[in-house]
Amino acid sequence: MKEIIKHKITHNVNRLKTSLKWVVFAILSGVLVGSVGTLFYLCMALVTLVRTKNPWLIFLLPVGGILIVGAYRLLHDERDTGTNLVLSAIHSGDELPLRMAPLIFISTLITHLFGGSAGREGAALQLGGSIGNGLGRLFHFDEKDKHIMIMCGMSAAFSALFGTPMAAAIFSMEVVSVGIMYYAALVPCVISSLIAHAIATSFGVSPDGFPLGKIPDFTIGSAVEISILAILCALVSILFCVMLHGSDHLYKKFFKNPYLRVFVGGCIVVVLTLLVGDQTYNGTGINIIARCMDGTVRPEAFFLKMLFTAATLGAGYKGGEIVPSLFTGAAFGCLFGNVLGFSPTLCTAVGMSAVFCGVTNCPITSLLISFELFGYDGMPYFLLAIAFSYMLSGYFGLYQSQKIVYSKYKTNYINKKTH
Repeated sequence: MKEIIKHKITHNVNRLKTSLKWVVFAILSGVLVGSVGTLFYLCMALVTLVRTKNPWLIFLLPVGGILIVGAYRLLHDERDTGTNLVLSAIHSGDELPLRMAPLIFISTLITHLFGGSAGREGAALQLGGSIGNGLGRLFHFDEKDKHIMIMCGMSAAFSALFGTPMAAAIFSMEVVSVGIMYYAALVPCVISSLIAHAIATSFGVSPDGFPLGKIPDFTIGSAVEISILAILCALVSILFCVMLHGSDHLYKKFFKNPYLRVFVGGCIVVVLTLLVGDQTYNGTGINIIARCMDGTVRPEAFFLKMLFTAATLGAGYKGGEIVPSLFTGAAFGCLFGNVLGFSPTLCTAVGMSAVFCGVTNCPITSLLISFELFGYDGMPYFLLAIAFSYMLSGYFGLYQSQKIVYSKYKTNYINKKTH
């Protein structure tokens, strides 16, 4: 009996030690990654301001691409696969080098300074993941604990840049393996996300918010219309993924040399920009989402953003795919709302959430991010659209290292990578 009691006491003490360890390291991760993420956000705002005031910088994009490829070659990281490497480091144990952090920081700023079409969250996930992994190695964590530190860092960086701590805390646990949530990382990810958000807010980083105004009553008719929008958004998300991966394949097929590849890609983006006549589709495009909410965006905007982003990232420029996917979803939702005459503002918000879900395969994160961006009043619309988009987007995804562990259609274990 004494042995049993002693064993229980020892077990509880060990659990308490583990809990305290994760609280301490989650705080450390939140402070460190949150600070770096905040600095990155401010630098991004600065280079975007410089670019918008000096539109001629777009002509230097091919030169900027050569600088990016040169930087990765200089640090012997030319085979870098970006966010895919972060995800595979969690479920496959691949090595995640600390040099990824400064490389993605600088190269993303170069991409945006010269007008490449990309997001910022790819940099956030890679920054946070590599710093979190570095902390794990510094303190001699075992392999599984290092995976939690990677997720901690991802949550902190995502939270600092987007100002959505709820979605950031869950995203890193949900995105790695579809059908499985890494709940062991829940407390560390929540703490690091909230701390990073607090640090970003203290430096004046304000989250993007889009008030919806009056929302139509949720009726059978409106539910059918939103369901149709969700089905179309699932198809748009598939098209987006196919374009991104297809452009990467085509660039590598026709231009074996990475310097030539990125130079040609930069020239293509410059030509596309001149054909459009302005720089609406360069940079992140987060400012254009506000125009979508007003119902004033051009009908072809959703496709042009996908085209610009595929041309940029496929060539080897650095950044992210999530903000462009939000832009695409917003523009398509706005188009759908204008065509049907059904609340373009609501359709814009639903389109953003549905396309985000389709390309990331993260329904819980999608629902949370919709609440944080748009409020809770549109809950039934978001819930319905995200469910349809998740189911009908198939096994496509932005990140080819993401694993579909369980089928979307049956309770079957399939363990396959996304297309």
